[in-house]
Amino acid sequence: MMTLKETLDQLESLGTEKMREFNTKRGAGEHQFGIKLGDIRTVANKIKADHELALALWDTGNIEARLLATLIINSKKLSAEELDKMVRSERYTQVADWLYSNVIKDHPLAESLRTGWVNSDDTMAARAGWSLTSGCVARNPDALDLPATLDRIEAEMPGAAPEVQWTMNSTLANIGIKFPEHRERAIAIGERLGVFKDYPVSKGCTSPFAPIWIREIVRRQG
Repeated sequence: MMTLKETLDQLESLGTEKMREFNTKRGAGEHQFGIKLGDIRTVANKIKADHELALALWDTGNIEARLLATLIINSKKLSAEELDKMVRSERYTQVADWLYSNVIKDHPLAESLRTGWVNSDDTMAARAGWSLTSGCVARNPDALDLPATLDRIEAEMPGAAPEVQWTMNSTLANIGIKFPEHRERAIAIGERLGVFKDYPVSKGCTSPFAPIWIREIVRRQG
């Protein structure tokens, strides 16, 4: 069992100035070590699961400590209130997305959290709510009113915070990809709103602009 200090010391030893500069350009604050994500996973593989250590790591507010916490925490031991507090306490999207993927997505109370978060005024709670909604499109679409969801995206996405736009846009694209009967409207909404139309994309990657994203994935699926 590693102590909090031992874990933080190990994390700090893995940091580099290059990664700190990279993280800062992506919106990270100063409370970071600058560690490659793969190195964090390596540390997590050594620790395995340690719920109490994970909670202590999260409470430090350090970016890499929180990323590691999402990998070693026991999500089933977290109440809805604890998860809500965690979501609202983080503003760096990399941490928020690891929290979603590793902890929130398969939590037993995910659906009740989703319905509250999508109506939240807190940016990161709303982001998490729309992440869950995007996943719901793929895994449990019967829980959604898809036409009403498209109505809401069309009305709210232009004025949403960029962090929320990202996961609302993912929901829009997933509806267009998964449901041919809603594809034309999803593409039309994306075209009209133009969100992420000019987003820079590396060679070989698919644009997050919903019309391009939808058409490309549908083409790949044949």
